[in-house]
Amino acid sequence: MPCVSSHLHQMVTMPCSYSSVVDKILMVEQILSEFRLNKEDLKEIMERMQREMDRGLRLETHEEASVKMLPTYVCSTPEGSDCVMPEVGDFLALDLGGTNFRVMLVKVGEDEERGWKVETKNQMYSIPEDAMTGTAEMLFDYIAECISDFLDRHHIKHKKLPLGFTFSFPVRHEDIDKGILLNWTKGFKASGAEGNNVVGLLRDAIKRRGDFEMDVVAMVNDTVATMISCYYEDRSCEVGMIVGTGCNACYMEEMRTVELVEGEKGRMCVNTEWGAFGENGELEEFRLEYDRVVDETSINPGQQLYEKLISGKYMGELVRLVLLKLVNEDLLFNGDASDLLKTRGSFETRYVSQVESDSGDRKQIYNILSTLGVLPSELDCDIVRLVCESVSTRSAHMCGAGLAGVINLMRERRSQEGLKITVGVDGSVYKLHPCFQDRFHKIVRELTPHCDITFIQSEEGSGRGAALISAVACKMAACMLTQ
Repeated sequence: MPCVSSHLHQMVTMPCSYSSVVDKILMVEQILSEFRLNKEDLKEIMERMQREMDRGLRLETHEEASVKMLPTYVCSTPEGSDCVMPEVGDFLALDLGGTNFRVMLVKVGEDEERGWKVETKNQMYSIPEDAMTGTAEMLFDYIAECISDFLDRHHIKHKKLPLGFTFSFPVRHEDIDKGILLNWTKGFKASGAEGNNVVGLLRDAIKRRGDFEMDVVAMVNDTVATMISCYYEDRSCEVGMIVGTGCNACYMEEMRTVELVEGEKGRMCVNTEWGAFGENGELEEFRLEYDRVVDETSINPGQQLYEKLISGKYMGELVRLVLLKLVNEDLLFNGDASDLLKTRGSFETRYVSQVESDSGDRKQIYNILSTLGVLPSELDCDIVRLVCESVSTRSAHMCGAGLAGVINLMRERRSQEGLKITVGVDGSVYKLHPCFQDRFHKIVRELTPHCDITFIQSEEGSGRGAALISAVACKMAACMLTQ
């Protein structure tokens, strides 16, 4: 199915007044035109992102920058060093970044062709609302309970395994295995965690249970885990990105520009935490009335404004608000919205993907709207598709402007005429939306004319990447002991 609407010609050949249908379409298009960003808009967003990135890297402006550019202590090592390959053995990986929590057993072995191979077994656990919004002790006790259950299932409770923790929230790292939670995002509000060492909270919860032992050797953000996981597939991978419930990116920055950490040589992976871009007003003229409602009714008003324009947590709600606007203008559903459609959160982001995946017979769109208590006409179905396309296209373009800013900055830092680079990407919106990838890739390449970019989709990136970082950390520790 092509990633553009194929129904416009059908809209004007429907068995009703030609002029009234055309007028309605024109009015809908006028309302949706606000979502369109031209190339100059996207360049402006890209340049503002780069300015905030620079401010985030500098000591004197870091605190006030909206893009925090957090050092991860994941560094590049000299080419050819035996210590950059993972340690062989079993590793446990945890992945906490949304309402689901994953525990993964990763077996790192040797392979004649590639030098190593990775096998994984994992179990997904759903995090209860009271654990997300209660106390830090409740949340981490629940995580420890899930680990215990996983170890029982795989009969490995007797082993003290190295553990890598993917923790996808803003953290100020003090070392690879120590990081202070700056603030919760994505609906989490567990009290007593902000300002504390996350690895310490996990170790304390494991100690409270007392029925197993773990050696927590590394904590990373999901973007970093994705980048590392993809790096072992493609050695040109120096950028990691997530477009799912949240949206964020990391990349390998020159150490000389990372003023929050001592050292001039080599590169360090920086977690941009770009979801907060806009908190200093950088996006004001691009935020629409729907964006402001989504923000005002969220758990964190005024925060994560860039993420709220892009990510899966908010995309469906944005579509719902636009649909209500069209109903109020008597352009949709005969001016009558169902109680369910009037309910916040009822239009799920997965519906956006399903609407845009419709084969053209409108059956899928009709079924979705029926579940929301609406009996749509064919024209209604086509208009709903246009709304979904407008919201998701803006999301892809906004995200593309950010990534183009990162990649262009990398090229400038390295004083290269051209940059060949690979980006590892994960996240439900990127993976499951039928058109997001094409729209996103196209904009990124248009805004980075001097770069040759390859995108690779991460498989189990968050968990596997954390385990690989743990394996490398173990190997580097072993190397240091023998030097």
